[in-house]
Amino acid sequence: MFDLYYGDGLKQKARFTGGIVHRINNQASTVTCKPQGTARLPAFSIDGDFVIGGVFSIHLYKHTLRYNYTTVPEPLRCTGSIDYRQLRFSQAMIFAIEEINNSTELLPGVKLGYQIHDSCTSAPVTVDVAFQLSNSLDQAFHTGDNCSQSGMVMGVVGESGSTRSMSMSRIIGSFNIPQVSYFSTCACLSDKMQYPNFFRTIPSDQFQADALAKLVKHFGWTWIGAIRSDSDYGNNGMASFLLTAQKEGICVEYSVSFHRTNPRSKIQRVADVIRRSTAHVIVAFITSAELRLLLEELSREASPPRQWVGTEAWVTNRDMLKYRFCAGAIGFGIEQSVIPGLRDFLLDLSATKVASSPALTEFWEVVFNCRLGTCERMCDGTEDMQTLQNPYTDTSQLRITNMVYKAVYALAHALHNTLCLDTNSSTHCNKNKKLSSNEVLNYLKKVKFNLNGYDVSFDANGDPVAKYELVNWQKSHRGSIEIVTVGHYDGSLPAGQEFQINMNLMFMEGATKAPKSVCSDRCHPGTRKVLQKGKPICCYDCVRCPDGEISNSTDSLDCTPCSHEFWPNAESYSCLPKPVEFLSYDEVLGIILAAFSVGGACLTIMTAVLFYQHRTSPIVKANNSELSFLLLFSLTLCFLSSLTFIGAPSDWSCMLRHTAFAITFVLCMSCILGKTIVVLMVFKATLPGRNVMKWFGPLQQRITVACITFIQVLICTIWLVVSPPFPIKNLTVYKKRIVLECALGSAVGFWGVLGYIGLLAVFCLVLAILARKLPDSFNEAKLITFSMLIFCAVWITFIPAYVSSPGKFTVAVEIFAILASSFGLIFCIYAPKCFIILFKPEKNTKKNVLNKK
Repeated sequence: MFDLYYGDGLKQKARFTGGIVHRINNQASTVTCKPQGTARLPAFSIDGDFVIGGVFSIHLYKHTLRYNYTTVPEPLRCTGSIDYRQLRFSQAMIFAIEEINNSTELLPGVKLGYQIHDSCTSAPVTVDVAFQLSNSLDQAFHTGDNCSQSGMVMGVVGESGSTRSMSMSRIIGSFNIPQVSYFSTCACLSDKMQYPNFFRTIPSDQFQADALAKLVKHFGWTWIGAIRSDSDYGNNGMASFLLTAQKEGICVEYSVSFHRTNPRSKIQRVADVIRRSTAHVIVAFITSAELRLLLEELSREASPPRQWVGTEAWVTNRDMLKYRFCAGAIGFGIEQSVIPGLRDFLLDLSATKVASSPALTEFWEVVFNCRLGTCERMCDGTEDMQTLQNPYTDTSQLRITNMVYKAVYALAHALHNTLCLDTNSSTHCNKNKKLSSNEVLNYLKKVKFNLNGYDVSFDANGDPVAKYELVNWQKSHRGSIEIVTVGHYDGSLPAGQEFQINMNLMFMEGATKAPKSVCSDRCHPGTRKVLQKGKPICCYDCVRCPDGEISNSTDSLDCTPCSHEFWPNAESYSCLPKPVEFLSYDEVLGIILAAFSVGGACLTIMTAVLFYQHRTSPIVKANNSELSFLLLFSLTLCFLSSLTFIGAPSDWSCMLRHTAFAITFVLCMSCILGKTIVVLMVFKATLPGRNVMKWFGPLQQRITVACITFIQVLICTIWLVVSPPFPIKNLTVYKKRIVLECALGSAVGFWGVLGYIGLLAVFCLVLAILARKLPDSFNEAKLITFSMLIFCAVWITFIPAYVSSPGKFTVAVEIFAILASSFGLIFCIYAPKCFIILFKPEKNTKKNVLNKK
């Protein structure tokens, strides 16, 4: 509300709407408009044809007021120490305006004025300043009969804090006053629906958040802590960072926030969280003022070393370098620039200039420890700005200062395009043109120029192109900590090419190698990650891949099964061909069985040779020498047939081994059956009136052997035709080996040939038992009985052993059964006879043969 004073001394109220003071009751012709309350004086100001406003957080705090509601509240005022860097920013704005006023190319003939206010780093003061910039500093103003808008600035440079910029934009945006911030980075300010008048020369935090996430990922830090300012800047910036970090697979152990106005107990709790944490890396989306409070708290008590990763809000602030335990900090800063003449301007503080500004007076008295205009430690005029070394005078790395510089020039170019007409020879500007802030706003959107080698322009959201320097706090050879540029980030480059590091970095505690900050160590190939219950995805256990599966990459989530003919190596990161297993001649078992097979065949041949040499002897002639030689021949084949089971199976070997074994054994059984029948027939022939031998002579014996053997040949032929044995790779017996074996083809055929052999063996055994007590000194029935008992015992035990034996041992069991039964036959039937022939020749006589009990 405003008080209206009329010429007759009457006083009425007026209302403030849209920057215009309206009279309520038009009862007099003379109207005087007066703002309610006390006008807020700027820290620095100068008149001009057009005025540009500036808002800087020169002081750190606002004086706290206690309202008693009985008196008018005193005006808002600043307190606390001066932020020398912010003071330099304000002076850089003055320097830029004076440079523009002296320019013959930009706004020639037009003088720019300025009103620079101190916001005290406070949103309420910023709001107060925003209203002040929307009106004149005059205590009273009028234009005839109606109050009118007067003294409005054409644009505002500021604020530094995002929250304060949001507050200011909502006020001056109603009047279309353009606002160009040099240090407000919150991505929320890019929303043109809410902040249509907002521009900035510093990139949005969205770009910085993406860059920080890529930086953290680059060094393999997947377990981090996060601290932020409890403000729009910190909360929105950290939210953007955490969203991008999550996509990069980065986990956050803790995320805490605080504000500089919080009680110390809150800051202590934040410090304790950092001390207790296991994350070695801290990402700080925080302002310098708040981080300073936290670092002060951390410095009071020894804390574990931490790797700090920061934003441009503090990582390039030289005031922070005094916290030496943060050496090695890394983060993104605004690109450096050189502003010619700025340092000389900053140092050119005359006594008159200092005395005219309360802010400069306070600065002068603090840095030189003296007082102006008082007797107590009075400044004597010998104070020299050249001797000062503080953030105000430090122009070695002009980053945010250059953002202020560009903001002023951006507004000047917008005014130039509005007021001036450029021709080939000259530029003409109409400084008397009635100009609205809306015109300046529209032209500001199209601004594009080059300043000190840097392009200045704004996109549709009022943001510039995102470009950062990667900076690192490194210890110099003098022991001091310096901010060193080690890389760059350019958001305009294609994805994957934005980020680069040009030189070596220094990390916490002076290390040249990046520290390790993970919740769990990486899972090596051969293992997979299993998440720990109730913890983030970065916390996991490394579990060995199950049998038959591999993982060939680090931090694999799953293991991949090997194909059927492959098996993992010992470390489970590669699939190797499974070793092939079969009973071969190269292994001990194969050699032993082959030796017994050949030895048995040789023994049989030697027996046959011995019988042939003594073929005329009574003992050979008395036991059917023809069937004896045929039996020896079949036994030789039986021994040799076992060799077909040794070696790698093939189509021919699989068919040969089973059929050869089946036929030779049936031939052997038929010979034994014939010999047994002969013994019985001989005994029957000795009885009076019996002449049965004529029915079982040599011809009948041959026919019997041939017929019995033919039946087995017929069974084997049908087997081979219908479903013959064939080689297979058995992958089920062993997980890690392939067993080459012969599949039976038709199980009926296999068990058919075995059953036929078993039937013959049982028949031979029965006949031999019937003939075992016949009164013949060389009765073979006894020997055949023992041999058949051994034969049957071997093959009865063969069946369960064959079924239960795995892999190549199945073949070994079959060979063993063949050899054992073959040896049983030759030893039981022929060994006694060979013994008599060789060692008891006196018994090898006809008389002894015919001797009957």
